[in-house]
Amino acid sequence: MDVDLPGMNSETKVIELQAPGPSLAARAAWLPLVFFSLGHFCVDLYSSALGVLQPLLIERFHMSFTQAGVLGGVLVFSSSVMQPAYGYLSDRFHSRLFTVLAPAVAGVFISSLGWAPGFWALLTMAALGGAGIASFHPQAAANATAGLKHGRQKAMAIFISAGTVGFALGPTLFSAITGRWGLDRAAWAAVPGVALSALMLSLAPPLAPREGGRPVFDWTPLRAVWRPMLILYFLVFIRSIVQITFAQFLPLYLNLERGYTLSTASHIVSLYLLAGAIGGFAGGHLADRFGGRRIIILSMIGSTPFLALFLFGHGPLSIAGLIVGGLILLFTIPVNVVMAQELIPAQAGTVSALMMGFAWGMAGMLFIPLTGWISDVFSLQHAMGGLIAAPVLGFLLALRLPKHA
Repeated sequence: MDVDLPGMNSETKVIELQAPGPSLAARAAWLPLVFFSLGHFCVDLYSSALGVLQPLLIERFHMSFTQAGVLGGVLVFSSSVMQPAYGYLSDRFHSRLFTVLAPAVAGVFISSLGWAPGFWALLTMAALGGAGIASFHPQAAANATAGLKHGRQKAMAIFISAGTVGFALGPTLFSAITGRWGLDRAAWAAVPGVALSALMLSLAPPLAPREGGRPVFDWTPLRAVWRPMLILYFLVFIRSIVQITFAQFLPLYLNLERGYTLSTASHIVSLYLLAGAIGGFAGGHLADRFGGRRIIILSMIGSTPFLALFLFGHGPLSIAGLIVGGLILLFTIPVNVVMAQELIPAQAGTVSALMMGFAWGMAGMLFIPLTGWISDVFSLQHAMGGLIAAPVLGFLLALRLPKHA
């Protein structure tokens, strides 16, 4: 029943009745971003653990640098290269189990690597932990900003930065646990992942309804934009050569080449990765203001001198170069993903996996074992020093991005 109160006309009633609508809708659109960001933080907490565990695993299993690189390559293949497959499956079946179970699966297998009875079991456990990581990223990236009408670059920056913060804190968490209780007790680090999976199963909202029924991957839109997509893919690949190989080998490099303790090396790695998280968040804001192409070009050329300062410098100035170089290098993380999603919006999960997982994974699968082999043949210094040529190549490639992108 409509009741006219004194001083209230019909126009006022309509305005007051409609006012709460946008607020509720906005909150509903941001809620998935909150849960997916928490999940991203937790999953990536485990994806960076191997770098810290690796010196202890090398000692326990008497591995060479090459074998250590193979172990890292297996994890990267399972956690990243396989992401497009999970992206296709999540687009097709539209089940939230791809994301809500991922923190528990990743946490249990990665944290329990010290329990492996042998090298082959170690590889199997790394592959299973990587499967949890891989299943999370495509669906979460596609749905984290699905209900937002404005500021998608900023929202994607929040989602990705949450993962990068988790990636940054992983070495510190696992270093603290193994330093105090040993490698076998690292399994306790699985508790946050199991707890978050239980929380998401109970409270996380359902996925947004999809349009047009069950999708089947269609090559037609990809063929229409193959040139900018290929450039974006190789830009992620080039950035990931440095990003993932540094994260994998920095603890060993800082310990063996620079003489830092494993605990100090882990803290330095966390600072480097945390700077990358800040860089990803800043990159999303800068891209909204100045355009993605400019930010990618700036990131590639701007990170190179600082990374060179780290590898060929000494002391605190060298560490500062590592941190600033990591910050600038990761400007491009949300930029690449959103640009690719906007090229093929109908298949956002698969495209997100291509940019976030497959490119990252191929870079790691190729260059982590290669870096390990070069380290065995020459030295870690030679292997790490050669990596800083990658951003220079990325700068030259980024110049070929369409100016309207």
